[in-house]
Amino acid sequence: MRAIDCLHLGRERVICCWQVGEVLVDPGPSSCLDALLAALGDWRPRALLLTHIHLDHAGASGTLAARWPELEVYVHERGARHMVAPERLLRSAERLYGEHMDVLWGKFEAVPEERLHVLGGGERLRIGDDQFEVAYTPGHASHHVSYLHGDGAVFTGDTAGVRITPDGPVIPPTPPPDIDPPAWHDSLRRIGAWQPQRLAYTHWGASDRPLEQLDELGERLDRWGAMARERDAGGFEQGVREELAAVSSPDVFAAYEQAVPFGQAYAGLRRYWDKRAAD
Repeated sequence: MRAIDCLHLGRERVICCWQVGEVLVDPGPSSCLDALLAALGDWRPRALLLTHIHLDHAGASGTLAARWPELEVYVHERGARHMVAPERLLRSAERLYGEHMDVLWGKFEAVPEERLHVLGGGERLRIGDDQFEVAYTPGHASHHVSYLHGDGAVFTGDTAGVRITPDGPVIPPTPPPDIDPPAWHDSLRRIGAWQPQRLAYTHWGASDRPLEQLDELGERLDRWGAMARERDAGGFEQGVREELAAVSSPDVFAAYEQAVPFGQAYAGLRRYWDKRAAD
């Protein structure tokens, strides 16, 4: 398996695409296609495994499907319709990113429906010489799955958190609209039950201490959730900035903020609490 740095906005260690066997896991956005294709050279994937359909993970899928007519795309059933008809997904993203959409993510092209393999969780896939087991792992997104590879690596997308450097803090990416901390904790337990040998995640890289990372992510998810409940947006962002700046170099701090914009992190958690209060 190989981690390919997509060099999002020219910055290292923000978005990672995983190459394993004949598969790409989460190809990243179209804005990063030049970097991805340069890294791949003449190699061609047989399939894309998508952990979820957010633009930083899956935005290039349709473009790659048009480039390679034999490419198959695997995605959870809740996200599949948005890959075929992305208008609703893009309207939702525009509310978050506004005029910066094109620069951040590039063009999002639809995937032909006949090329989609729809997942529910529990499937066992064989692609070339590689085997994968699929688990439904919501919490960050209601359509999130994770993939256990035959060698013991789990491709976790955003479920196992964001860790820009191997010794850095693990933080929860919590943008609206689907953040659900109880479901997220269930997903962490589901991944842990696999007894993984390593975690391979999108922002950024891999961990050879998987259970420690899952525990740290769960603890910080609860702590940041409580902070979002108790503080306004400014107070939350100040707390997060102080926490990460104390343990990160300026370059690493900037990569954390690019991967997890702190205002969006607050908005997703605040939306969860507001929905709880309404219920």
